[in-house]
Amino acid sequence: MIGEKLLPALVAVLVASVAGNALLGWAWLSARDDAAKTAAELGSMTGQRDGALKGAQACSDATEALGTVAAQRAAEAAPARAAAAGQAQALNARADYTLSRQPAAGDSCAALQTLGGEWLKGRSKQ
Repeated sequence: MIGEKLLPALVAVLVASVAGNALLGWAWLSARDDAAKTAAELGSMTGQRDGALKGAQACSDATEALGTVAAQRAAEAAPARAAAAGQAQALNARADYTLSRQPAAGDSCAALQTLGGEWLKGRSKQ
């Protein structure tokens, strides 16, 4: 039969093998759990990325639409802006004329009333 010295050595090898297999099994289960957790996190991150891309695309589309509306409104307002600039030019010329005149000698109030009356006449013609 098996010798007295050989049996304890075989038992020691068997115990070491069982312990090694237990450690390998534990390591494999841990790695499997980590891989499953990583896969779940990857799915979550992919969803977050897709949501961010959709949000960025919506923002870009809205910005482009605003640019189009702004250009359209600028084109619509151009005639009104040109008309206002023409009116402002005429009023600026009138203001320059009024400011360049010297007040009449004598009563300053009477001179200002005359100037105001001329201005009102000019406004009624428009």
